[in-house]
Amino acid sequence: MSARGWSIRVRGQVQGVGFRPFVWTLAQRFGLRGRVLNDAEGVLIEAAGARVEAFAAALRDEAPPLARVDDVEMVATDIADLPAAFEIVASTGGAARTRVTPDAATCPACLAEIAGDGRRAGYAFTNCTHCGPRFSILNALPYDRAQTSMAGFVMCADCAAEYADPADRRFHAQPIACPACGPRLWLERDGAEQPGEALALAAQALRAGQIVAVMGLGGVHLACDARNDAVVARLRGRKRRPTKPFALMGDMRMIRACCEVTEQEAARLADPAAPILLLDWPGGGVAPAVAPGQATLGWMLPYTPLHHLLLERVGGPLVLTSGNLSGEPQVTTLDGARRKLSAFADAFLLHDRPIARRLDDSVERITPHGPMVLRHARGRAPGTTPLPPGFEDGPEVLAMGGQMKGALCLTRGAEALLSHHLGDLDDALTWDEYQRAMADYAALFDHSPARVAVDLHEGFRPTQAGRALGLPVVAVQHHHAHMAACMGEHGWPRDGGAVAAIVLDGLGLGPDGTIWGGELLLGDYRRAERMTWLAPAPLPGGDAAQAQPWRNALVRLDMAGLGALADQLFAEMPRAGVRHAVAQGLNAPRSSSAGRLFDAVAALLGLCPARQSHEAEAAMALEALAAAHGPAEPYPCGATTGPIATDTLFRAIAADLAQGAAPGRIAARFHASLADAFCASARALVDEGRAAAIALTGGCFQNAVLLSACMDRLSGYRVLHHQNLPANDGSLAFGQALVALARNPQLKNGEVCC
Repeated sequence: MSARGWSIRVRGQVQGVGFRPFVWTLAQRFGLRGRVLNDAEGVLIEAAGARVEAFAAALRDEAPPLARVDDVEMVATDIADLPAAFEIVASTGGAARTRVTPDAATCPACLAEIAGDGRRAGYAFTNCTHCGPRFSILNALPYDRAQTSMAGFVMCADCAAEYADPADRRFHAQPIACPACGPRLWLERDGAEQPGEALALAAQALRAGQIVAVMGLGGVHLACDARNDAVVARLRGRKRRPTKPFALMGDMRMIRACCEVTEQEAARLADPAAPILLLDWPGGGVAPAVAPGQATLGWMLPYTPLHHLLLERVGGPLVLTSGNLSGEPQVTTLDGARRKLSAFADAFLLHDRPIARRLDDSVERITPHGPMVLRHARGRAPGTTPLPPGFEDGPEVLAMGGQMKGALCLTRGAEALLSHHLGDLDDALTWDEYQRAMADYAALFDHSPARVAVDLHEGFRPTQAGRALGLPVVAVQHHHAHMAACMGEHGWPRDGGAVAAIVLDGLGLGPDGTIWGGELLLGDYRRAERMTWLAPAPLPGGDAAQAQPWRNALVRLDMAGLGALADQLFAEMPRAGVRHAVAQGLNAPRSSSAGRLFDAVAALLGLCPARQSHEAEAAMALEALAAAHGPAEPYPCGATTGPIATDTLFRAIAADLAQGAAPGRIAARFHASLADAFCASARALVDEGRAAAIALTGGCFQNAVLLSACMDRLSGYRVLHHQNLPANDGSLAFGQALVALARNPQLKNGEVCC
């Protein structure tokens, strides 16, 4: 028997967030009968009653905390077998069209529960529909317990009763657990489980100055007492990580004892994503070796019950850094932790809930110009980004990203899904992880791309893998992809007109076959023209020039007629061999890279000139010097069109050095001069009516000093800069996808556009 009613489709982030019990509660309030279920497109509601329209409005207006409602569609229809009451029914399968919810930090209700005296008191895996693991445990859609890594844990009677009660906040909370039926925690030493309460044993080890491997949500971390200079130094020695800053975990009281925290920063720390947030650090509160030479610390709040309980027992802040061998992905398995981290950790705090996929911690900062995402990972992925107007009806695209900070992007309909941070793909194990992620995302989201977008560089592994798929290929120049990603993040329409994009980063292959990295582009999603660029300089030794800043300083000084200064500053370096290779053009490709220019200036100031121990070490040290000094007048700039010569810049820096100018002043003047040169050119394009806005993109714009210097010089102009997606190569795939959609080539499989 059929009844006249409404079919209501809700799309968005609506699974795993308590949406069905929310719908059930609303239906009681509005006196409706019918049913609600999850399926691969989101949530489907079939309902009848006098107040259905008010009910539908409340679906959007009163949605649960973790829900994101993109669309509510209502269709009047005859519905067979509509129940007399309102029911929650089993999920159905089908092609995946819904959004997957990122992992969310522990909610206040669960925190109160683990601090109380009920059956979950002190339980490290407490969660509900408002918090807990999601993407890190998901194997397939729809999001049901059988499709997660909780499938092997059979619910006890108490948990089953909560799970089945629509009025309970744990109704259909798929990771629901308690000490009687859920995952367990233990401490190991030398492969043997230790007797006693695991958290108490781990806290005792940490307070005693030991290093503990802690298995968390998306991988294993290495933890130690952040106040203990000796153990922080020992961790650096064991990891062979001499200077790269360590992340810290603390409660808000601990964080405020170290850093000034604004209201906006406090809110960002407490976001359900619980990112690592860079905060200004005046010094003190933790061991100096946590972040040597830096003016910021990366802090995060505890985001699982395990972390809350451990931090409480330790009573002080912890270093919490990725558990991995240098360059390799973070360890995610029990066996991997034991095999790979035994040389680092004195003890292991482990659990038996499998991690379905590795998720690094997201890294962010708040600038005077808004938030900045440095690493898009746990808590943010797999969030979606709306495609700009004009892109809604394009074919499905898979974009492969770049070689560094690997990430994929999938498009479908009106949205794009950017994967979590996968790492630098030079490492073989990280490349294996990337390939697993390709298969993972394709299966999880039932994605069938019609074309693939790749970087121009044929030597990049993602480019090679994309071409091997046998699909039509759109090759996208690296910096055009950066430009498109920034435009797309701001919803710049497909037909919105030209944008002037200042693109400053490390390295990217230009269409002329040279290495770009410091340019002003003019164009849109379809095409871009280089208008202004840093005068190219050789990269002596190729990859060696990225690792050894002195090489970049040498060639820039030689170009400026300052070879004698180079001989004085780098007397211990093999200058003759480098100069001979440059003169002969041997492994010395020319490049306009802004990243290498930062390295050159840093080397002149004695900042790790011989070798960088981690990516951007020299540039980060240069930024810290400039930030500590404050704004300064720029050095002379080059012309507003064509190549920007650096000879005058380096002669001016040399003069400052000869006069004994403070390194901080030189660093600040350099930032100002770089901003001056590019912003003047960008303003001219807007003033001439050739561009409607100015975009700031590329990894160098993670530098807050450079960003502020440019924003100051662009006051009164429409400026697009990254706030929700990384300025670095982490968003490159998103830009590639937009370019591939905009060009709309009619290609056969295997053919290449552009």
